[in-house]
Amino acid sequence: MKSLQQKIIQNLDGLASAKEMDLLEKSFEFAEKSHSEQKRESGEPFINHPLRVALTISQMKLGINAVIASVLHDVVEDCQIPLSEIKSQFNEEVAFLVSGLTKVNKIKYITDKKEDDAAEKENFRNMILALAKDLRIILIKLADRLDNMKTLWSLDPNKKTKKSLETLEILAPLAYRLGMSDIGAQLEDSAFPYVYPEEYKLTRKIVGKRREELENYLQELIPLLQKKLEENNLNPQKIKFRTKHLYSIWRKLQKEDMDIKIIYDLVAMRIIMPNVEKCYGALGIIHQMWKPVPGRFKDYIALPKPNGYQSLHTAVFAKDGRIVEIQIRTPQMDEEAEWGIAAHWIYGFLKNSKGYKKRKKFSPPKNFYWINQLKDWQKKFYNSKEFLDSLKVDFFKDRIFVLTPKGDIIDLPDGATPIDFAYQIHTEVGDQAAGAKINGKLVPLDYKLQSGEVIEIIIKKRKLPSSSWLEFVKMSETRKKIQDALKGKYLI
Repeated sequence: MKSLQQKIIQNLDGLASAKEMDLLEKSFEFAEKSHSEQKRESGEPFINHPLRVALTISQMKLGINAVIASVLHDVVEDCQIPLSEIKSQFNEEVAFLVSGLTKVNKIKYITDKKEDDAAEKENFRNMILALAKDLRIILIKLADRLDNMKTLWSLDPNKKTKKSLETLEILAPLAYRLGMSDIGAQLEDSAFPYVYPEEYKLTRKIVGKRREELENYLQELIPLLQKKLEENNLNPQKIKFRTKHLYSIWRKLQKEDMDIKIIYDLVAMRIIMPNVEKCYGALGIIHQMWKPVPGRFKDYIALPKPNGYQSLHTAVFAKDGRIVEIQIRTPQMDEEAEWGIAAHWIYGFLKNSKGYKKRKKFSPPKNFYWINQLKDWQKKFYNSKEFLDSLKVDFFKDRIFVLTPKGDIIDLPDGATPIDFAYQIHTEVGDQAAGAKINGKLVPLDYKLQSGEVIEIIIKKRKLPSSSWLEFVKMSETRKKIQDALKGKYLI
């Protein structure tokens, strides 16, 4: 316990005043006393859990109040400590965050349809409202779930399955949408063996020694690449590699008829360069060394993903003709790839510590517009199953991003059509859609959009949508808008 406290304190070194650090120490004592009689299902002292959550939040650099709230996040619900006491003992902001976490922690992922339908809808509304109100609440919730998943083995089978299903279908996709790919991957891999036990075993068996073999192969390439870049005055700050996590490998295996040899990005090399200019310089040297694989280059620096992710991606025929995926990015891009939306807080704080003190909540950056959109959208659904299904597909499903002719990025679920795109631009554009062009070429309206495509919608004034669109559109939100437009005009 003391070592966890010490690590938290070290992570906050220079980022908090002496008075704030005293308040943190007070939170350690308060939580330890409150949880003193409690043990977790695994048998360990309960206090270890909130301290581990606080450690993760301290690594995210979300500020001293978020760390203190993490330490105290279970005392209201599990120890019956009044919220008023948190406010008087600490401060209003800590009490606000703990209150939000207490509401979010009451969310139940209901798989038994005999249970209260209205209660389920209200549960997820609480989560959405917390997202829009202060993102730190949801970030602490994700850290909380991540730690809980690591001791899931101690729960009864029914609880394990429920928590794992919620983690896979709601919380891990939410982490990805917030740009937190590392936490999303950890959440998926921790839930995978409980939701799909046989598939988990099969994937581990298929991957087998191939992962170790590929890692050894990349270890041979790193010094070759390092030397070549240095010869061209392009000194990388770091060259490393990452292995694709098991759940994503399984999903990819499903698309490739379970043939592991087709998955070229099982292990990918990552090069950290000092600035953007040197990222492009490194790309040129790599393509001189090894021939690029046609169609595999993606420039997410010039066109970032909607969750803020930036990097150059390429695949090359490297030594012995083997295909290798390489990612090139700056240190800040690497930080943002790991911590996602939290990194915006980190860099805002480091650049302007005085401004940080004045901020009362963590508001999302502009490219996370969907958070406020989600707040308005959830009011439209009255049936809980429809609401939850739409939440999983429209907002948390695998994402693609496409472009308007002006270069604006539109974020859509995988499998979306030009009609889904049109309704995201404006309801009238959707209603009056008469055709679509992809990269300047006409396509049918049921065409499945691909990331990076430029979409132009051809409209016809004063027309209504066709009821046949309901058969192929992807998003529940689109379907609802079509039905609204057709009411009183067609039977649907």
